[in-house]
Amino acid sequence: MLLNATQARALFTQALQDRFAVLAVNADSPSAVYDCLEAARQCSAPLIIETSLWQLQGRSFGAGDALLGLLRYLADVAALANSERFMAVPVIFHTDHIKGPQTLAILKAAIAGVSVSSGKSSLLLQASTISLDSSELTEEQNIETISELCRHAETLGVEVTLEMEAGVDDGLTSEEITRRLLGSVEKKYPGKIGLWAPGLGTQHGLSDKGYPTFSAEAVSRQRELAREITGHGIGLALHGSSGLDQESLRAAVREGVVKVNWSSESLLIRNQAAMEFFDSHRPQMNKKHPDWKKTVMDNGLQSFIAERYLPRVMERIKILGSDEKAGRLSLSGKL
Repeated sequence: MLLNATQARALFTQALQDRFAVLAVNADSPSAVYDCLEAARQCSAPLIIETSLWQLQGRSFGAGDALLGLLRYLADVAALANSERFMAVPVIFHTDHIKGPQTLAILKAAIAGVSVSSGKSSLLLQASTISLDSSELTEEQNIETISELCRHAETLGVEVTLEMEAGVDDGLTSEEITRRLLGSVEKKYPGKIGLWAPGLGTQHGLSDKGYPTFSAEAVSRQRELAREITGHGIGLALHGSSGLDQESLRAAVREGVVKVNWSSESLLIRNQAAMEFFDSHRPQMNKKHPDWKKTVMDNGLQSFIAERYLPRVMERIKILGSDEKAGRLSLSGKL
């Protein structure tokens, strides 16, 4: 079931209360989206499917047109999440790493909803949660952009659940920065920030050495600071999780992380599986081989990848403690 903004916020609140985190996969293709939903279904877990600008503009979705990509991506996620097979899986659609001159246009469309037309009827599809990439913004620009999204939602009369980030690749975010960023938006638009993403000592990408600067204590401090600023519990989002060991991930969840982004390792697993497929099936790709057509069809490749990818997604879900949580959630807000 695709969640709306209110339901998504309720899910994060319960995750913080019960100390589990929801896996947020930056899914790069329709096949990856399906595989992640299937892993969540088998684990009876909630799931976040998130997209970055490069996915929206990529060949699988927008082919250079980010708004078309948003429409195609949302339509795909909604069709799957609301199907009979995946109806029991609480699914959040989240915008991630949106930056550049199109930022506001893309995110305002995600908040307002994009329309899928079919004959005389149309269906409006909205993102569940929203974030933007602040890595190239000043603090003032970060605050103003988030505030503009809040104003846009208020003008439309719709709910919005936002994730606000600090410099997640810049080490540990200081208390002063948290107060300036989170505090400024919360003062003007209370309750709109549903996730806080400070720097916790990790970085985007892969690291063979892990992240020795990661601090579970920093997670705890930021969780308590966010509670002080907002007046209520607010969970943290962890970026750059691909380089973290399992115990660090579990410690982050115990201290208040409720959303764990997973991209680089996910992409690498699928890429390595594809390489293995082509290496092991080269003889069958000869047009004289009786199985050549079955082999070269996309289904053959994607099924091979799925067999290797699903167990890794399921393992990640279980590390975060969200397995068997789907049927125990109390989500407020109508679809």
